[in-house]
Amino acid sequence: MKLLLDTHTFLWFINDSPQLSTDAKNLLESEADLLLSVASLWEIAIKVSIGKLSLPDIYDKFIPQQLTVNEIEILPISVAHLAMVATLPLHHRDPFDRLLIAQAMVEQVSIVSIDVVFDSYAVNIIW
Repeated sequence: MKLLLDTHTFLWFINDSPQLSTDAKNLLESEADLLLSVASLWEIAIKVSIGKLSLPDIYDKFIPQQLTVNEIEILPISVAHLAMVATLPLHHRDPFDRLLIAQAMVEQVSIVSIDVVFDSYAVNIIW
């Protein structure tokens, strides 16, 4: 099973946060193939650069290390993903979330997220 992690899910997982549901944590620690979108990496970089997020080490050391240690594959952004974004109904305006939704639809994977706005779209949400 392949799972696309929402940005907050990735951050909570690597920090062993109690905000991550027990079901989500167990699933992420299982044999599932974990994916993280380039969009999430970009979102994290933006938040670090504007001071809304701090990491225990510099971004270009900490993030690659966490991806490797947790065996998380980077999901690049494709033209097919962007074409899907262009067709999505405007239930939600956050560009990062809309791209994750489109990627999940095109790749036919579930999204691990607490974000209930995803329920407005034809994607499988796990939490």
